[in-house]
Amino acid sequence: MQSSRSTLNSANTGPKSLSRRSARLGLSAAALAGGLLAAGPVLLAGPAYAQLKAADSVETAFGRAPLTFADIIQKVKPSVVSVSVVSGGSKVASKEGGNEKGKGKGTRRLPEGMPDIPEDSPLYDFFFKNMPKGNQPDERPSQAQGSGFVISTDGYIVTNNHVVEGANKIQVSFDNQEKFDADLIGTDPRTDLALLKIQSSRTFPAVALSTSVPRVGDWALAVGNPFGLGGTVTAGIVSALARDINPGPYEFIQIDAAVNKGNSGGPTFNLSGEVMGVNTAIFSPSGGNVGIAFAIPARTVNDVVEQLKKSGSVSRGWLGVKIQNVDEDTSAALGLPDSKGALVSEITADGPAAGSGLKVQDTILQVNADKINDSKDLARKIADLRPDAMVELKVWRGGAEQSVKVKLGKFPGSAEEIAKLEQGQAPGDDTDEGVEVDKLGMKLAPSKTSGGSEGVTIADVANNSDAAEKGLKAGDIILQVDGAPVSTPEEVVESVNKIAGNGKKAVMLYVKTAEQKRIVPLRFGKKG
Repeated sequence: MQSSRSTLNSANTGPKSLSRRSARLGLSAAALAGGLLAAGPVLLAGPAYAQLKAADSVETAFGRAPLTFADIIQKVKPSVVSVSVVSGGSKVASKEGGNEKGKGKGTRRLPEGMPDIPEDSPLYDFFFKNMPKGNQPDERPSQAQGSGFVISTDGYIVTNNHVVEGANKIQVSFDNQEKFDADLIGTDPRTDLALLKIQSSRTFPAVALSTSVPRVGDWALAVGNPFGLGGTVTAGIVSALARDINPGPYEFIQIDAAVNKGNSGGPTFNLSGEVMGVNTAIFSPSGGNVGIAFAIPARTVNDVVEQLKKSGSVSRGWLGVKIQNVDEDTSAALGLPDSKGALVSEITADGPAAGSGLKVQDTILQVNADKINDSKDLARKIADLRPDAMVELKVWRGGAEQSVKVKLGKFPGSAEEIAKLEQGQAPGDDTDEGVEVDKLGMKLAPSKTSGGSEGVTIADVANNSDAAEKGLKAGDIILQVDGAPVSTPEEVVESVNKIAGNGKKAVMLYVKTAEQKRIVPLRFGKKG
């Protein structure tokens, strides 16, 4: 994963960076705290479900192992479907590459006799923006393909949200070549899950979602529709658990079974024939399989599917703050006994936490009776609570623990809503003149923000400073020093000298960058 050219791709798309995909979902490393609302498991029992017989096996030092996967696949494969999506007109596909040929607005056509022009062509804007009114080209419907699987005998199907996003028509095909139209019941972009319902009253073969947690080294059998081939089976093992592949609070199962374009939304089975995860992304330098794929755990799928079936959407608790992890330098600056908790770096205006008494630089240590390990842990625990729930937060402030009560809101349902909540002003301009602050290894200058004198602008950062190592750069604005607002370079110098004089080895800065506000702990002095 260290190659600069490596990308993390949806399993049925061409190469697309993880950052682009995360931005589309409205997530950031210090995302507004929220996550999955807990719900009871979906019970998928019944006589029509695949019942597995014991496969031929061989005795090993660690128990019996199967000689073949054929019996398992024979039972579960009939429940796996290929998903075909047609998009165009007012509803269009948002994915591109591989088997998914939709690209936001479909493929636009010039009048007859002229060729199609790709959107990245320098001629694209010239032709389409300068055509006479009334002669604008039509958009050609786009098609996409992915995978899915039946979870109930009445025809509910699980797939990925990005497979069916923007669909005008959805059709599913079984391994026996039977095809059915399907309705979109609901989607959850944040977990990239979608629920479909086959338009038929007949009974369908179905598989159950596992209620157990897999172990690293367990067999993993992926079934799906790679490259439109349909009904393809690959085998591997569970390579890792709790993989953090995006800035959201959700974790993934890593498998090494071959997963390629078109496998998105398909199941990964365990040896009991239960779905342990939904394939959703691959890591690849080239866009092809390199043995690193990621699946949404069955537990997450269970919770989301139940809500989608009931209401077509997922409700999540929302605290309305941006948060970051507590590292050793942060805990040293705050006087925390250990490096645990979630540090509040920004409070959303008009969000649930606004007016609650929660403050920037509070470290959230506990939600009700549950202790918080890090920012993702907080996001998950807040998500497990219903919107409008009253929670009691234990926070670390001013060297002591305090309690703050907050009534949760409902997590914003779209990337656009989140973007509006996170809008902010750009930092001041760089400047060559300023005040040297040797203890921090930087040069400061008065801010020149549009709203007046807000904070102090960083004019330069020494390469061998802790500030440079923490990512601070010219143009960033220091808003507070150890919780106290500053408006001039001299105030920063005075505060830093006072803190150092009290014997502290680090100072806490509240900094505004072009992207966000964050809290940065800096140790005094230069690196070696």
